[in-house]
Amino acid sequence: MAKKRTTKYKKQLGQIPGALIYTGSKSSKLFIDSFDYTTDYVEEKELKNIEDVAHYKLTDSITWININGLNNTNEIEKIGVNYDIHPLTLEDIVNTSQRPKIDEYENYLFVVVKMLYYDKNESIVSEQVSFVLGSNYVLSFQEAEGDVFDSVRDRIRTKKGRIRNLGADYLLYTLIDSVVDHYYAIIETMGNKIEELEDHLFSDQPKEEITTEIQALKREVLRVRKAIFPLREIINRIEKIEHKLIHKKTIHFFRDIYDHIIQLSENIDIYREMIWGLMDMYMTTISNKMNEVMKVLTIIATIFIPLTFIAGIYGMNFENIPELSYKYGYFVLWGIMIVLFIGMIFYFKRKKWL
Repeated sequence: MAKKRTTKYKKQLGQIPGALIYTGSKSSKLFIDSFDYTTDYVEEKELKNIEDVAHYKLTDSITWININGLNNTNEIEKIGVNYDIHPLTLEDIVNTSQRPKIDEYENYLFVVVKMLYYDKNESIVSEQVSFVLGSNYVLSFQEAEGDVFDSVRDRIRTKKGRIRNLGADYLLYTLIDSVVDHYYAIIETMGNKIEELEDHLFSDQPKEEITTEIQALKREVLRVRKAIFPLREIINRIEKIEHKLIHKKTIHFFRDIYDHIIQLSENIDIYREMIWGLMDMYMTTISNKMNEVMKVLTIIATIFIPLTFIAGIYGMNFENIPELSYKYGYFVLWGIMIVLFIGMIFYFKRKKWL
């Protein structure tokens, strides 16, 4: 029996706008880690209480607070109160089916992206990450622990690059750029999978489950495409935005992300066409093999038609059949059949049907 489909949207039907209802499937304890830094110092710590989060709002340093565990809606609501985050923004944070987007508010910018990476089984893991950019802070919200931001943490700790010298908008850029960089790893792995499937298709005996693998790969491509394409709109809006939180120096870095997204989008379109081509190629291969089998069977049937005709005539039970009493009639009949057989084989080869 087919598995019954469920939908996460039922959780929101009839709810008041701004109600915090977690629509994801991951359940974890609330874990909050922070990086507070300036050009000269950096402080990294795990925050135990929600009250500790509010402390960084009024500091002169740049702060990155990473909140893991979207199922803890009460604590996330308290964070929203401390940082004056609109209830509709909080609703979008815990709604993991949200499309990547950007919203502008007077005191902050809200950005939603999809973080993608491969697990141990080489299956794509998709997780929603939400960013709230303030004047001197960035809040990031994840469903559970584990992300693609280790390189950003390392740059903050070791003072690599410009991150400790620029503002919170540059921190937001580095976080989004880290997400986009991991899209390249996804694209590269998908390209390798497509090449492997092509090799199997051109082998003498393709795997029986190859159609299932092609369908699974097609779903992966569509999943990645759904995450990447809306990012073009997000970065394009950031480039054209006239908001006090985005400085002109940082816009140039966002343009670099835009170029990467265009390249990724082109690769996704190419892979999408290649996967459709794989399916057509597989069907063509199956059709060609079927045609070869039918050709052999048709040739065999054609060869035996005159032989069956001759055998049928001389197998009749009439008494006055010519050559019936001939001493060497049996051998003559065999000779005629063999000559017909060899002659038809020669004819088929001359026509290149064999």
